[in-house]
Amino acid sequence: MGNCCCGYEPSVYRVSSNAKPESPKYQSALVKERKDDHKLPSNPKEVESLRGHSAAKPLIAFTFNELKIITSNFRQDYVVGGGGFGCVYKGFISADLREGLKLLQVAVKVHDGDNSYQGHREWLAEVIFLGQLSHPNLVKLIGYCCEDEHRVLIYEYMARGSVENNLFSRVLLPLPWSVRMKIAFGAAKGLAFLHEAEKPVIYRDFKTSNILLHLDYNAKLSDFGLAKNGPVGDKSHVSTGIMGTYGYAAPEYIMTGHLTSRSDVYSFGVVLLELLTGRKSLDKSRPAGEQNLTDWALPLLREKKKLLNIVDPRLEGDYAVKGVHKASMLAYHCLNRNPKARPLMRDIVETLEPLQAECESTNANSTMKVISEVPNAVPAVCK
Repeated sequence: MGNCCCGYEPSVYRVSSNAKPESPKYQSALVKERKDDHKLPSNPKEVESLRGHSAAKPLIAFTFNELKIITSNFRQDYVVGGGGFGCVYKGFISADLREGLKLLQVAVKVHDGDNSYQGHREWLAEVIFLGQLSHPNLVKLIGYCCEDEHRVLIYEYMARGSVENNLFSRVLLPLPWSVRMKIAFGAAKGLAFLHEAEKPVIYRDFKTSNILLHLDYNAKLSDFGLAKNGPVGDKSHVSTGIMGTYGYAAPEYIMTGHLTSRSDVYSFGVVLLELLTGRKSLDKSRPAGEQNLTDWALPLLREKKKLLNIVDPRLEGDYAVKGVHKASMLAYHCLNRNPKARPLMRDIVETLEPLQAECESTNANSTMKVISEVPNAVPAVCK
């Protein structure tokens, strides 16, 4: 189908390949990933075989003809997003499509067949991880299609789209401080769940475009294409090919390919900065010294007199100053260059939780105002 230009998806910058690996283990990880290509499934039976024990959480194997019905033959006005993987369509599962199915609005993410190897692996990673993990702050995967050359994912529909499109929109009302902290709290709970799962998972691509929002602004993590199983036993890290997005990836991961849960913590710190300042992690339209958000903001986070000057001006001072100070210090610790000095996600959740009550009492009116405004066209699942 090719990539689509839908007006919703930002430029995605993959971490460059000029990193400096420190050990042969890093190279062997790349070789292993290439060898895994020939193991990719070609039909639902092989997919379920790979899912193994995770098949206990049922997923629906849709036929491509069923997806045509769900999306009205992939109508162009049903397109709600897209990226390197392909296009995302909204769709409707009717009760008469298949026995046992209920009326449901869904997001249908269609793999671009020209992006075969990496895209196929990412598609399979989402099926594997979201097919075995369930949490209120993870987007729900309903099913998939693995038929001939078609690779498709079917998710619950997230009516408000991504945090990115809400936070940086020029047409929607600015997100109130209380909503921003609710988003940070929900996303933190999602990451904490992944890190502390029976088999820990490192998300690896945490960013505003991968956090989706329900009507009530409950945040859910989506797009598990780059997720990796965390280290086990006495291993301190996972050695892997360097994938991610400029502006969000942890510096030690870029330099070494050593992936840990603290890599996600760094990315969380960047997103928290975006929520705090209303600025993008990278913005070439700003003056040279302000284009990289972390480089510009990090020195100011600990200076109380200067801190309020970097808070999103669109908030017009409508926030709890103490809450801003706490959030800024949390971001500061998450962005520590030493990964071992960063907090655990469970600690971040504990830090953010008391801010919820403070925000609700301070910004109740503005929260109700923005929640009552439902955008007419928002993306469902964007890469």
